[in-house]
Amino acid sequence: MALSTEAVGKSWPSVSYEVGKEKIGEYARVLGFESPIHFDTEAARAEGFRDVVAPPMFCVVYSAGAMGPVIFDPEVAMNFATMVHGSQEFEWGVPVCSGDVISTTSSCLSIEERDGKGFYVFETVSVNQDGDQAVRGVWTNIVRGV
Repeated sequence: MALSTEAVGKSWPSVSYEVGKEKIGEYARVLGFESPIHFDTEAARAEGFRDVVAPPMFCVVYSAGAMGPVIFDPEVAMNFATMVHGSQEFEWGVPVCSGDVISTTSSCLSIEERDGKGFYVFETVSVNQDGDQAVRGVWTNIVRGV
């Protein structure tokens, strides 16, 4: 079965996520982070942040909503029964703090076959309410047996 490349170059509507202090704290606690900058506004401000600051990988929390419509899009035509996570790469910009509203836009960079596997590469770009880039992500999913 040949891969569909109809979605290459396609972008999906932006998805917004309002960053809450509680969610940052929950995420940091699960990862075992103890720095007060993730829990206490005054400690974060003393370190130069606008408010409680999210750990860098919190980007997965606010980017995930933008990736859902992408991987379920019929034009992408991904077979989930044989899909595995390939990789994620992130390039961080401004720190994300409690109270920020992050908007993430997704696009399909490529869909190609290599060695009987489909490689699906997507990009997300997340910006805060001021238009400053918080993170750019490249997400690769691999589908076996295409």
